[in-house]
Amino acid sequence: MSALVGPLGGAAGGLLLTGGEAVGRVAPVVGGVLGLGGVAVAALPSRVRMRRELRRRWRTWALAAPVFLGSLFFGEAGAAVLAAGLGLIAVGEYVRMAPGGTAGAERYVLAAAAVVLPLLGWLRPQWLDARLMAVLLLAAALPALLSGDHTTGAARAARTLFGLLWIPAALTGLVLLGGTAVAVGVAVALGDVGAWCGGTALGRRGALARPLSPLSPNKTWAGVLGAAVATAAALAAVGAFTPLLWGAVLTGCVLGDLLESMVKREAGVKDAGSWLPGFGGLLDRIDSLLVAVPLAMVVTL
Repeated sequence: MSALVGPLGGAAGGLLLTGGEAVGRVAPVVGGVLGLGGVAVAALPSRVRMRRELRRRWRTWALAAPVFLGSLFFGEAGAAVLAAGLGLIAVGEYVRMAPGGTAGAERYVLAAAAVVLPLLGWLRPQWLDARLMAVLLLAAALPALLSGDHTTGAARAARTLFGLLWIPAALTGLVLLGGTAVAVGVAVALGDVGAWCGGTALGRRGALARPLSPLSPNKTWAGVLGAAVATAAALAAVGAFTPLLWGAVLTGCVLGDLLESMVKREAGVKDAGSWLPGFGGLLDRIDSLLVAVPLAMVVTL
């Protein structure tokens, strides 16, 4: 599956692109956006309240973009390594946010899945079928079953299964999507920027200022509008726009953030971590991607 599938070729018909070719197509777009963004944040006057925060975010973007695109340049192998690395960090943050912490055995299950599932996507993609769901369900429940936990066992198993599907299984889509993952990743990143711009510019008053959900009052319909415009423009700029893929990416941008907000509110934390400048933790940065990638698989594979 090293060839690009979906809207840029493969199953949807059209020109087949390898991961490297897909990266070559989107790199000028990413470079141009980063360049314009760098000039914009550098020119912000000192009176702008978020100037320091925006500069920190731009520096993080400037470091993250080469890592993401550079990994996908090497096709399925690079995508598997990237997914495993992201998964290990993300499940670590997820475990720390779990109410009361997650027992050691569940931590090992999540960490093992973060590595094994992307490797299977690379080396044995035919094994990733409906039978895997039974394996994941058993793996999630086994620690509580073996320990005889009759008080919180069901909650532990449900929390672990959710983590397995939300993080390792979703990130494995970076491998299975092939070059389409490049377009999805770029569109999600620009969609998050568009949501912030839309919310800042249009979300102060009026109908567009209404929050999407009590889970995150700062996420408004103005942000949805900004994300819709940005994701459509990003997909069109890299030659990957289709209505279905656009819908998948936009849904990921909107619901992915709310999903993580739900987890964080239950845990009583503001951010998933504090090590990623301008964002908090890795989950705060990839929450939209974790929903957009599985939906992109639904509409393209």
